[in-house]
Amino acid sequence: MKSKKGRVFVVMFLAAVMCGQAFGLHQVVPSRHVHRAAGKRRARIRRILWNPVFRPSHDSLLRQNQEIDRLELPRIQNEAELEELIGRQELVPIIASQTLRFDPRLDPDRRYCRPWTRDFLDDLSQAYYKQFHDSIQVNSAVRTVQVQKKLRRHNRNAAPEKGETASSHLAGITVDIQRRGMSKQQVAWMENYMMPLKEQGLVEPEEERHQWVFHVAVSGRYADLHQPKAISGDQQEAAQADQSEQTPSVLSISDRENNLDLSPASFK
Repeated sequence: MKSKKGRVFVVMFLAAVMCGQAFGLHQVVPSRHVHRAAGKRRARIRRILWNPVFRPSHDSLLRQNQEIDRLELPRIQNEAELEELIGRQELVPIIASQTLRFDPRLDPDRRYCRPWTRDFLDDLSQAYYKQFHDSIQVNSAVRTVQVQKKLRRHNRNAAPEKGETASSHLAGITVDIQRRGMSKQQVAWMENYMMPLKEQGLVEPEEERHQWVFHVAVSGRYADLHQPKAISGDQQEAAQADQSEQTPSVLSISDRENNLDLSPASFK
């Protein structure tokens, strides 16, 4: 009788051990699948949340470099070449104003770009300020090959310093405009502003994900928008007559300076 009870106890003990092992396997194996599924869901959500109009691509980098080659612009190798281009006014300073500011970390020696790129920045910043009463921020402009090499050491997403997909910053046609901190409405406005310009081949924008900026390469053709159009002699006379009629209502330069609002509230 005792031996029978002992055998029953042993059988029950072994059954309990086996069930415990099975229960353990049951807990471990599905958890791996759960983690994988959760990871996929998070990745899918990130892709949905980050769905830019101007997605960075290999083709976009090719187009930026093709424009540089079309304009026969050099990729600026070092500080000496940069200073030479500045001295020849082939690169012009970007001017901070009520409508445009800089990332304080941007070296003043690199706050330069091509003239038509500055025209684009002026047009964009004025339109943006008119819409939102806020300024845009320039995070990056011209770079040298030396600077780009250093950048790539700690930023794996930076474009190479040479080749068919080299950074277009090296030619001075490109600026990075801060996107972090903009509302959805402001980002959408920027996208809508640049879309027709992109369709005309005047800009090649990208919305970078890791640096959270609008990377905008500006075509040399943008300069055509700022070229004065030739007018006939009759049109010139009419324009001069119209100007003379309006002269009494136009403030002189000194009058405008005296009436400027220089209070802190006027510089947001």
